[in-house]
Amino acid sequence: MGTRTESGQALVEYALIIAFIAVVCIGAVTLFGQTIRDSLFTPVLGGF
Repeated sequence: MGTRTESGQALVEYALIIAFIAVVCIGAVTLFGQTIRDSLFTPVLGGF
């Protein structure tokens, strides 16, 4: 029974890590999205 408990604990830990990474990615896109769009896509679209 100890293995099942450890397995469940590992699953929860992986889920928390994935959730943390997702929050960091969303935060980075929110903070830097406008800057990245302006610096990369505006010059390209300006050529058309």
